[in-house]
Amino acid sequence: MKKLSFLLAVLMIATVLLSACAGGASSKLKVGLVTDTGGVNDKSFNQSAWAGVQKAATEFGWEANYIESKVASDYSKNIDQFATEKYDVIVTVGFLMGDDTAAKAKQYPDIHFAIIDNSYFPTEGSAACPATAKDCYDDGGLKNVTSLMFQEDQVGFLAGVLAAGMSKSGVVCTVSGMEIPPVVRFVVGFQSGAKWMKSDIATPLNVYIPSFTDPAKGKETGISMIGQGCDVIFGVGGNTGNGGLLAAKEQGLMAIGVDVDQYNTYPEVQSALLSSAAKNVDVAVYEYLKTVKAGTEKGGVVTATLANGGVGLASFHDWDSQIPQTVKDKINEAKAALIAGTITTGYTP
Repeated sequence: MKKLSFLLAVLMIATVLLSACAGGASSKLKVGLVTDTGGVNDKSFNQSAWAGVQKAATEFGWEANYIESKVASDYSKNIDQFATEKYDVIVTVGFLMGDDTAAKAKQYPDIHFAIIDNSYFPTEGSAACPATAKDCYDDGGLKNVTSLMFQEDQVGFLAGVLAAGMSKSGVVCTVSGMEIPPVVRFVVGFQSGAKWMKSDIATPLNVYIPSFTDPAKGKETGISMIGQGCDVIFGVGGNTGNGGLLAAKEQGLMAIGVDVDQYNTYPEVQSALLSSAAKNVDVAVYEYLKTVKAGTEKGGVVTATLANGGVGLASFHDWDSQIPQTVKDKINEAKAALIAGTITTGYTP
């Protein structure tokens, strides 16, 4: 009898220890962020994504790290580095990482992947998702990928309303990064919003610059647009767009930031910032990681919109008292109409 009791006690202790070990292993996840070439301190997109990872890691007791990509050829090997170090979740930042993320997600099917600003569609000749797939996520080999998307055209539209409402010259403009879908959505929305606000406003100026890391070129472009009469610059393109914001600030003109509330991340241009066309990337990443923790995440597309609060204009900060109530009312009118679907942004994929 004593022997049996002893054996039962040993079994109970072993069970408790095994449960504790298993619980610890499952709760202490490792999350890695691979930035685009803008780097983790870009005052914009990558920085916001890292903030979302950090919040989740702190709250859930996870380990988190990032790797900065210097050139596009770094994307694949940076993902490999996290994979070989046994990371459970890898978040990749930006449309340009689409193909590499898809390839690595297929190579490492047990890792949870999230990619910001890129979704997958069956496409002829695509290595990421061939035309033969019915759905890239369900049967295209990307069940372990969640695409975190944003309706940039909606918040871009509101930025256009604000810019046109505040412009004295009747000329507003965008200093844009690479001509890729998220940037194009911002630009088209901005132009449509400006025209909706003032039908007689000049067609907003825009220049696409093939880099997100060239603030000097962005500033040069901004100065050129100011020379053409632009008095409100919307900087749409990471550090390149930041150069446009700086040009506006140094000329005593107005500017609108992008991706995050740049009043907080780019204090050098605070005095010029009317607002920022914000994509709540940090919130999107955090909410995704919450689903990983809960075990409810699944492959597919999650889209942030005006309706669900995933995009929107940031605070007016120092300009709040200088923006007429009539302009604020038009912004609210446009927001309600976009949510209701009674006006459109003009963007078509």
